[in-house]
Amino acid sequence: MVPEAEVQDVLDELQRLRARVPLLSGALAASTDGLVVAHDTPGVEAEGVAALTAAALGVAIRMTDATGRGGFRELLVRGNTGYIATYAAGTSAVLTLLAEDRINVGRLHLEGRRAGTRIGELIDAALARPGRPARAVGGPQPPAPPNSPLPHRPTT
Repeated sequence: MVPEAEVQDVLDELQRLRARVPLLSGALAASTDGLVVAHDTPGVEAEGVAALTAAALGVAIRMTDATGRGGFRELLVRGNTGYIATYAAGTSAVLTLLAEDRINVGRLHLEGRRAGTRIGELIDAALARPGRPARAVGGPQPPAPPNSPLPHRPTT
């Protein structure tokens, strides 16, 4: 698991992101297995969103594989009243943002990608520290080189 100091750093990043982008109604960092690392999601059950993100991530990874589009980078879902955007955050985590329908989608992507990179750096650095077991945020994970795409899920 991610040490408490890094969890606080991730939470701080989520809160700064929400302050920069007023039409964000929530922000959540989670492992690729669906375990919450940190969240700022008032009125939304973070554990449920993290689990659903992991399920959507599995489908997105299979789609990018099946269509030859490379490793997963991001996913955007639009509902009647807003957006859910998920971005790769390093090698073992994702950033999910909840946004109102009026948001500028370009700005959402710009800020989401930047925050995903920063959060990924924090989590990957915490997991790569000497003396720490080589495991992902949510469980066993083979080590991946820096800046590599998220791990592929089995397709069997």
